[in-house]
Amino acid sequence: MKTIEQELHTTFKNDFLKARLNIHFTHNFLNNFAQTLFKSYGLSPSQYNVLRILRGQHPQMASIGLIKERLLDRNSDVSRIVDRLVAKNLIHRNECPNDRRQKDVIISDNGLALLLKIDNCEQTLDAQLQYLTPTELSQLNLILDKLRNQ
Repeated sequence: MKTIEQELHTTFKNDFLKARLNIHFTHNFLNNFAQTLFKSYGLSPSQYNVLRILRGQHPQMASIGLIKERLLDRNSDVSRIVDRLVAKNLIHRNECPNDRRQKDVIISDNGLALLLKIDNCEQTLDAQLQYLTPTELSQLNLILDKLRNQ
């Protein structure tokens, strides 16, 4: 097992800096793996995230605002992601009957079918964490939640 110091060929002035860079480096490692997997299905990680949100809402419609609230990457341009998913026939977009400025979206049958295929790859993504015990996974989740909820 390589340490962060070995990966980056450096030392750190303190454990705070080491932890911050370790989290960032590990995020990039996991994200690059996921990007490669989703790319094989013609999706970006953000597009996959939107499809999962819409599947969770199915059969209800979802507003752009709801999607933005639930996105993992809150800096994403939701309208552009939705446009691309509509073009791929993975979701449908409709004008909201109560507010014509608002657009409601729903996952299509094609989108649901694609997610089913990707669901079969969840084990491939989970394998990136296979070296952690169930206790370590619980501790990691607790620590990460604690960091975000200061």
